[in-house]
Amino acid sequence: MPELEMFDLGDVVLQSGAILPNARLAYRTYGTLSASRDNVVVLPTFFGGDHLDNEIMMAPGRAIDPERYFIVVPNMFGNGRSSSPSNTPPPLDRAAFPCVTLYDNVVCQHRLITERFEVTRIRLVAGFSMGAQQAFHWGALFPDMVRAIAPICGSAKTSPHNLVFLEGIKAALTADAAFAGGWYDSPPLKGLDAFGRVYAGWVYSQDFYRDAEYRALGLGSIDDVLRMSETRYRSRDANDLLAMLWTWQHADISANDTYRGDLRRALGGISARAIVMPGTTDLYFRVRDNELEVPYMRDAELRPIPSTWGHAAGRGTNPVDNAFIDTALRQLLEQ
Repeated sequence: MPELEMFDLGDVVLQSGAILPNARLAYRTYGTLSASRDNVVVLPTFFGGDHLDNEIMMAPGRAIDPERYFIVVPNMFGNGRSSSPSNTPPPLDRAAFPCVTLYDNVVCQHRLITERFEVTRIRLVAGFSMGAQQAFHWGALFPDMVRAIAPICGSAKTSPHNLVFLEGIKAALTADAAFAGGWYDSPPLKGLDAFGRVYAGWVYSQDFYRDAEYRALGLGSIDDVLRMSETRYRSRDANDLLAMLWTWQHADISANDTYRGDLRRALGGISARAIVMPGTTDLYFRVRDNELEVPYMRDAELRPIPSTWGHAAGRGTNPVDNAFIDTALRQLLEQ
């Protein structure tokens, strides 16, 4: 199985007009590309995650089966694998890293798929959270190429409340004096710990904590959940987190020259078969967001995940939720 690979993009002109020099898109593939090049599944990464975190979504016998499909996992800009604040040389390193949109990400992913693999048709684009937002972008930007999309716990446009939630965790991180405006030489650990603790209150639902569902993760207490979240975000670079957070806040499939801010028209531009799966107890990508989006899509079904796991219902860690999601993914892949 191939290890992590790099696709050199050259100097990329971003939506902002800034240039990201010598941009690199990190990706990993699983399975074998068919002779007819018609078995491609694209799984974009999510906030704070990389290709390794997406492996939980695939396995022999699962809906996304590497023995049947050629799975491409492109790492999002800012995640520390693709071009990011933590790995870009001066003068665009750390706090000087330019703002990157999901449009920028998906256009570069399209180059990877078409130039590296010479693929003209994608069977499915699926993703969790920000991966779901990228699936929406794929459907809107390249409708003639994408056969089906499965946005899981994500929206076509980040809602105002979601944006405010992100401002809260950003404030927790940047309040650490060691953050130094993004020009730190050693990790701002107090800020990262605060970020992780605040996030833990949002990623799972009230019912998850009330019913002690964390025991299914091998955790014995709420303190264990908080420590797990601290550990996860301590292992990330603070500027990388903020770069992805900005991308998340500005996610909008209509914010481009094709749709010029007309979200309804952008949703209507998605011709791919879609099953949109929000979590019923998600605290920031709410079912209501997708209820407002799906009616404008041409061939879409809203299918909420009946789960107490909040946003994490789509993360791949709860077998019951996985079975629900796999049923939908099989329907899309086998249509």
